[in-house]
Amino acid sequence: MPDAIMAEGLVKKYGDVTALDEMELTVPEGTVFGLLGPNGAGKTTTVRILTTLLRPDAGHATVAGLDVVRDAGRLRARIGVSGQYAAVDDHLTGAENLEMVGRLYHLGAGRSRRRARELLERFDLTEAADRPVQGYSGGMRRRLDLAGALVAAPPVLFLDEPTTGLDPRARIGLWDVIAELVAEGTTVLLTTQYLEEADRLADRIAVVDHGRVIALGTADELKDQVGGERVELSLADAAGLESAARTLAPLAAGDVRIDSAALQMTIPVSGGVAALTRALGDLAAERITVRDAGLRRPTLDDVFLSLTGHQADETTEETAR
Repeated sequence: MPDAIMAEGLVKKYGDVTALDEMELTVPEGTVFGLLGPNGAGKTTTVRILTTLLRPDAGHATVAGLDVVRDAGRLRARIGVSGQYAAVDDHLTGAENLEMVGRLYHLGAGRSRRRARELLERFDLTEAADRPVQGYSGGMRRRLDLAGALVAAPPVLFLDEPTTGLDPRARIGLWDVIAELVAEGTTVLLTTQYLEEADRLADRIAVVDHGRVIALGTADELKDQVGGERVELSLADAAGLESAARTLAPLAAGDVRIDSAALQMTIPVSGGVAALTRALGDLAAERITVRDAGLRRPTLDDVFLSLTGHQADETTEETAR
């Protein structure tokens, strides 16, 4: 499968601040590639270079087979971009916004009008098509912005934190739209701080910190890097915690964590469901009462914490935008 996006050794500095430090990316056609990282990690700078809005200080990149610097003019006609904030005109209607984008792409008046109506229907905005955008909800504005990025049917789409500030229902709705686009062959580069979003949408994920990729793989591969499954238990009384810890010590693949206040314990294990079954059997044999039990795999949150040293929502202000 050919690569829709390729970046090698991208460097971008703002004075003494290095926003990108030898950034490397490869995105096959027809896939979703997730850039996951805190503010200031270099996600937005990467997108700006790949969409011709910034020139790199070093390195090179191609998108849809075109060099982002040398072929910038031609490339802009082959990409769509939806940023963190909806780039729509509040004083125009939804239809007028999309028609304006079509005219900017030189589609002509008639084709722009037809394309606008197609997209308004696709994004469930037909009833609001002739209303000024200033009366739209946040979810409606975001859908209109994404529709605008698709007016010219670009083969490559850049979504820079597209669901920031949306409620869960609106976020899930946009996820469905993105999945449909990829099923039709569109390549998507997605930056996000939402771990669930990356887990659900991305075929491959790059964890970015301090301007470079520090981990790369599928969601499952990244979780495997953290290592280990965990048996989580909730017990009936405090007396059972110490007894359970002693009973399950031979099963543990690491340190057992005990939360006395919550009457809970976590045991790192290997072996999946078999380990959980054995743990419950050993506890039953010792007459230790278990109120609740489960087997938990590492999450992308665990990956993020392990790789960057903090939770995904503990972000810092981006210093170079």
